[in-house]
Amino acid sequence: MDLLEQTVGRIALSLPGATRIFHTHNIDFCCGGRISLRQAAERAGLHVDRLVAELEALPAASSEQRDWREASNDELIEHILTRYHDVHRQQLPELIRMARRVEQVHGERESCPNGLADLLMDIHQEMESHMQKEEQILFPMLRSGMGAQAQGPIAVMRHEHDDHGENLEQVMLLTNDITPPKGACTTWRALYTGLREFREDLMEHIHLENNLLFERAG
Repeated sequence: MDLLEQTVGRIALSLPGATRIFHTHNIDFCCGGRISLRQAAERAGLHVDRLVAELEALPAASSEQRDWREASNDELIEHILTRYHDVHRQQLPELIRMARRVEQVHGERESCPNGLADLLMDIHQEMESHMQKEEQILFPMLRSGMGAQAQGPIAVMRHEHDDHGENLEQVMLLTNDITPPKGACTTWRALYTGLREFREDLMEHIHLENNLLFERAG
């Protein structure tokens, strides 16, 4: 099938390294995973032929890379819990701490991301509530083979994923696309390194749920 007509979510699942290219070009493959590559390129203002060439130039999958399409629901859910839920719970308190520090020390600078700590607090609270709903309600249903009965909870989770995506856009706006200004202190640079890692992890997390786990339950 022509790459341009495949959905961004399908390409992210089937082509190792594609998500890295999507991150580079700010293409949303998690919440926006249901649109075609052609549509995504047009939205991002990218030359479609160049994007296809980058994707086609990716090396073939190595044996170490797990194709999560081949995993059972139990394995996939366990991976999501340990690789993403547990990690987000470690990431966010530290990001909030560093953001508060940067705002306290550099708040008068025009490039300071004032309001970032409060935004991260909101993200932390929303994500904790969201992850608990998955852990206590949705994932047990999917583990029990109750995918057909889980469509209501899945719809709620998809909507909340869209909210997470909007929050990430706010982070990008506040931080000049997570780019530290010239002369940024060590904490400021460490904050932005952590933010970039968190953003990529959250997008991968949402992508595996929206485009694989939830699709299976249909």
